[in-house]
Amino acid sequence: MVDHHYQPEELLLGEILVEQAGLSPKTLDSALAKQSQEGGLLGEILLAMKAITEDDLEKALAVQHDLPFAEELPHADDIEDDLIERLPISFAKHHTVLPLGRDQDTGRIRVALADPLAVDVLDDIAVMVGGSVDAVLAAPGKIVDAINKVYGRLRGGAELAEKEGEDEYGDAEELVDILDLTDEAPIIRWVNSILFQAIKERASDIHVEPGEQDVIVRYRIDGVLREHKRAHRNYLPSIIARIKIMAGLNIAEKRLPQDGRIRRKIAGKDIDMRVATVPTAAGERITIRLLDRSSVLLGLPDIGLAADTLAKIRHIIERPHGILLVTGPTGSGKTTTLYACLAEINSPELNILTVEDPVEYQLEGISQTQVNPKIDLTFASGLRAFLRHDPDVIMVGEIRDPETADIAITASLTGHFVFSTVHTNDAAGAITRLIDMGIEPFLVASSLVGLLAQRLVRRPCPDCATEVTPDVEVVRELGLEPDLFFAGGYQLPEVKGQRPVSSGKVLEVRGCPSCLNVGYSGRTAVYELLLVSDRVRQLTLQKADAGSIRSAGIDEGLVTLRMDGARKVMQGMTTPEEVLMVTAESES
Repeated sequence: MVDHHYQPEELLLGEILVEQAGLSPKTLDSALAKQSQEGGLLGEILLAMKAITEDDLEKALAVQHDLPFAEELPHADDIEDDLIERLPISFAKHHTVLPLGRDQDTGRIRVALADPLAVDVLDDIAVMVGGSVDAVLAAPGKIVDAINKVYGRLRGGAELAEKEGEDEYGDAEELVDILDLTDEAPIIRWVNSILFQAIKERASDIHVEPGEQDVIVRYRIDGVLREHKRAHRNYLPSIIARIKIMAGLNIAEKRLPQDGRIRRKIAGKDIDMRVATVPTAAGERITIRLLDRSSVLLGLPDIGLAADTLAKIRHIIERPHGILLVTGPTGSGKTTTLYACLAEINSPELNILTVEDPVEYQLEGISQTQVNPKIDLTFASGLRAFLRHDPDVIMVGEIRDPETADIAITASLTGHFVFSTVHTNDAAGAITRLIDMGIEPFLVASSLVGLLAQRLVRRPCPDCATEVTPDVEVVRELGLEPDLFFAGGYQLPEVKGQRPVSSGKVLEVRGCPSCLNVGYSGRTAVYELLLVSDRVRQLTLQKADAGSIRSAGIDEGLVTLRMDGARKVMQGMTTPEEVLMVTAESES
């Protein structure tokens, strides 16, 4: 029951959320109790508890204050330039407001805002845009996204500049969104435009490559490289110098590879960029890896694990000691999986330490260390130091040498749980890799508890993918029995985010403007979890090859990468072509 000493308006908001958003009275009581103890707004507390969404809160506030609510905001191209030009982007972002357009009948201007009590802000907007305004409530996240798109369109991604004056570690003391600033230097505008567009198109990497006649810029989007733009070859030195200055690199050194880092705010997102240069026969080339620090980290249920695999993973990571290895090539999502595991077990009762290269995302409540070979802070030395800090759980970014492997195994055998990664094609290959490093088989057998191999596959675009009947040969290549497949006889485990297709059908991609005519949008993962059973331990002690270990795992119920991919094809989460392509090496 709700105590009646709380503020009436808060009670009303809670009651509206119970009625409209399906909030449970028990959760409301918990939030009100927390508010009584710690203070704060009820809506923000419920959002932090993940009991409601931003849309749920704004809908309830709209009812409470008798204001209209906008489920979706107009497209950026549909908002008048005149309104936007009169409202500075810094003001719009600070107050989370955006003019949406004029009412054709009354001439009044509709303004989206997140705070229904921001009357003074509406008065300021009325003065700026020169007209009467009407408030429309909308989710703050949607307003911020719309602000970035509208002002990005208005400036064409060209008027971009960044905050100069960084500390010795490359961190800007105060990050300023580069959309807020302008700079007339053509090279600066050109470089910043490729950064802005890369963020807009969800690119993970930017490649700046010297050609014979041109400088070629390519983006890697959903794992596939696509050419974005070109500039004349004469501009190469200026472009390279500009990126080097941003990354704090030596612009005079052109003969040796260099590594650096850029941190900027672009279109409202705090972006870390890892910059690597290398000399080639045609001139220096640069690769920039983009890390969105503001993106939400995924939990274990959200990374594409089937229900049966998810249950096994949860059982493994709750153990007090042992090693869980995640395997796969570079860019297969191993770090995301490790972070999801850490987020699952993170609690005040556990002391969790990580050593990474680099620290891609900061996890609250977890001590994270970044390796620095220049001062001899390596995976091995960091791991050795961690053992003096009474850890319960340790994450090592990668086991790449015998010393790191030896210390990780020692840690697991002395009462610690260790997460790490190894570059192998499948789960069984990680066992033979450790033995090849010189680790004694009995140490490998006694420390490992699970090995998870994974690959990323692209998701079909929801706007243009269509259902088709596949060829029998394709079904066989996926490892499925055609008669069972076409009869809909396979029982599929639940996977969060799946998009079921009809029995005997798969999705075929077409291409449309929303997916840049590629046919795919976003990625998910396919997994292969090998549990270290008594039989697998026995084969490890015998130094059996990876094929024998894998066959033993299959006999005990191992779902291989291709088998998991086939299940995701039947669930409409990817296409046969994607699964056959990414699992070809592991199946061979």
